[in-house]
Amino acid sequence: MQGELTEALVRVTRTDVSLTVAGRTDAGVHAAGQVAHCDLPEDVWETVGPSLVRRLSGVLPGDVRLRAATRAHPSFDARFGARRRRYLYRITDAPWGAEPLRRRDTLAWPRTLDLDALREAAAGLLGEHDFAAFCRRREGATTIRALEEFRWGVSAEGPGRVLEAHLAADAFCHSMVRSLIGALLAVGEGRRPASWPATLLRRSDRASDVSVAPPHGLTLVAVEYPPDEELAARIDLTRRVRTLT
Repeated sequence: MQGELTEALVRVTRTDVSLTVAGRTDAGVHAAGQVAHCDLPEDVWETVGPSLVRRLSGVLPGDVRLRAATRAHPSFDARFGARRRRYLYRITDAPWGAEPLRRRDTLAWPRTLDLDALREAAAGLLGEHDFAAFCRRREGATTIRALEEFRWGVSAEGPGRVLEAHLAADAFCHSMVRSLIGALLAVGEGRRPASWPATLLRRSDRASDVSVAPPHGLTLVAVEYPPDEELAARIDLTRRVRTLT
């Protein structure tokens, strides 16, 4: 998405563009609420700004849409200024699998899942922890994260049961969300107790017994930012190396 949007911006604005996105998703993961920023010369923005959304719709591929474009505060940074990122993972355990119109964003699971067990396991992972067991480590990057929300619900749409996992944190490390879902699927189908995922938080490296859930069930649904006057402080906080106290 980043490359395609950058190319489209260059074509429309006729100027070099360096695009910064709130976060890169794994290949195959959807992003319905991605945020990005770039710097444009004032005269270029005055010329194309009012019609930028419509112009980009004519050059972007059909699976990439820009919903809005606006002038941002000088301190705004799409990546480091984010206060919270929200993800949704959809799973159906209906015997016939995913509905045809939702097959691209819903994982079809072949066995019935215990919703109460999923909820219990998710609750045990909330808070600030070292999620190394659930992350693909990157050189120099911390795996300490504060998981603010991890709840399971049932979608009311259509036939069959669709479970929805809602997750929120200020940031997620590489493959963290899909690994958390993979661990809980083992709980939901009864292969592991509900207490098992939380025990993995004691590990300092990736857990080989945690499966990574397929990417297509996952969607980045929102990126949230603080008020303009708090942006600089938020960016400074994000750039600090996090440690557990």
